[in-house]
Parts: sequence; structure tokens; C-alpha cells
Amino acid sequence: MSKIGALLLLGVACLLASLGAQAVIDVYEFKDESLRARYLVFVEEMRCPKCQNQNLAGSDSPIAGDLRKELYRLLDEGKTDEEIVDFMVARYGDFILYKPRVQWNTYLLWGAPLVLLGLGLIVVVALGWANRRKATTPAVISADDQARLDALLKKK
Repeated sequence: MSKIGALLLLGVACLLASLGAQAVIDVYEFKDESLRARYLVFVEEMRCPKCQNQNLAGSDSPIAGDLRKELYRLLDEGKTDEEIVDFMVARYGDFILYKPRVQWNTYLLWGAPLVLLGLGLIVVVALGWANRRKATTPAVISADDQARLDALLKKK
């Protein structure tokens, strides 16, 4: 084997060996399966503050790992779901929730799609009504124009 082939093989081996270093696997021992199920729901429904597009389960960032540990600790202490959500929101804001709560500062977020849908329906109905009205209104032309039209039609 040539030197280049050996170096290439060594480079590929190093690359493959380093791939495992990127994977992060959290192993937690839960008292019962219901706590494990609650934990899995929380890590799926909470957003990583650093990644912004990933939930805690899919993020490998250090802050996501810390939040997963914090969730485990809170569940282990026997906190309720509401207490855990309140704790996380108090610390990281509503941004951490993929499904923000309906409250005074999120009415626009929850209500805007309904308002826009209603406005769109009103516009569609108004345009349809205007087009139907225009189509049923007979065209009025002058007597001279009617005579020219009749003359053109007789030529054919």
C-alpha cells in the first residue's frame, strides 16, 4: 500500500472515530415509567434556547443538556407538570414552549390567523358578489353604436 493510500485510510478512520464523539446520550434512571413518559413529553415540547428550532430531545447544545438534567431533577423531586412549566417559563420566558399559553400577550399570536381567515372570506364573498352583479347588468349602448353593430353583423 502506498503512503497516500495509508494516509487516506488513516484520515477516514479518524473521521469515523470522531463521529461518535458528537453524539450525546442522556441516561436517567426513573422511579417509574410514568416519570419517564412525562420526561419524554417535556423534552419534546420544550425548545432549546440556543438552537431555537430544535426541541430539547433533538439538541446537542450544552444548554439543552443542562435543561434535560434540570427536568430530570424536577421530576425526581415530585414537581407537577404545571410547576415544571412555570419554573422553565420563569427562567427562560414563553419562548421555551413550542405551544405558548393563551394569555394577554399571546392573543395576537392565537387570534391573528382567525382574523385573517375572516377577512379573506369577506374579500372573496365581496368580489364574487361584485362580479355576479356586474355580469347580470345589461350593457347599454347608444343607438348609433347599435346601428353600426347591426350593419357589421349583416355583412357576415
